[in-house]
Amino acid sequence: MQLGLIGLGKMGGNMRERIRRAGHTVIGYDRNPDLSDAASLADLVERLDAPRTVWVMVPAGAATQSVVDELSGLLQAGDTVVDGGNSRWTDDEKHAAELGAKGIGFVDAGVSGGVWGLENGYALMVGGDKEHVDRLKPIFDALKPEGPYGYVHAGKVGAGHFSKMVHNGIEYAMMQAYAEGWELLEAVDSVTDVREVFRSWQEGTVIRSWLLDLAVNALDEDEHLDKLRGYAQDSGEGRWTVEAAIDNAVPLPAITASLFARFASRQEDSPQMKMVAALRNQFGGHAVESAK
Repeated sequence: MQLGLIGLGKMGGNMRERIRRAGHTVIGYDRNPDLSDAASLADLVERLDAPRTVWVMVPAGAATQSVVDELSGLLQAGDTVVDGGNSRWTDDEKHAAELGAKGIGFVDAGVSGGVWGLENGYALMVGGDKEHVDRLKPIFDALKPEGPYGYVHAGKVGAGHFSKMVHNGIEYAMMQAYAEGWELLEAVDSVTDVREVFRSWQEGTVIRSWLLDLAVNALDEDEHLDKLRGYAQDSGEGRWTVEAAIDNAVPLPAITASLFARFASRQEDSPQMKMVAALRNQFGGHAVESAK
């Protein structure tokens, strides 16, 4: 099968390679000419045979909208656009309507696998009309892990990115739990080898997971994480998950708390804790520390 792929960063570049290894033709475009196969989006479209399929792997929001707008003027009825980035599911509905008005199909694909996807495969959560999704099945089969799992047609347009959003929300909560457990183990004198405790959990325990394996990898590189600053960014999906929970009246206490913990990581000196310290001093005479 022939595919145009826009965005050849860490994931997009590896996806291009994995699809090619499966025997398909991929023409890639990236703003970095050292990575790009095509000189421009117009050149990429020109080099594809109709009906064309173009997969977009660029940042969510304005960047994706810009590419969709340009493609809508370059593609023809019968072609298909796949958004494989981390777009908000509500944007999918907008893009599907815009492209559908010109007879161009739209599929949203939540993609998980990160830098390990080239060798291990990518988990794919896909939304869109069956006719458009089925046409892309050879590409999905090339990208997914070996075996029966790792791919799902989750539902109509938006379902792929909504599913990936929830996946990332769960990921937030799981990482927060490992982080809290690690900090508590490091805090006590009786546990003298926290790294090996984490390693011991990798086999035979109910909390073993790939995230745990990655935690052990990180501790092998920096046993007490002394080289890192306690700062964690959020890419958007955690916020969207919490917003969707509010809209649907679904309680998500663990995921919500994990998102807020990331906000706390960005504060050098927590204003909230200043008030807590002041109140403890007022009602109980508890000691306070002066600002440096």
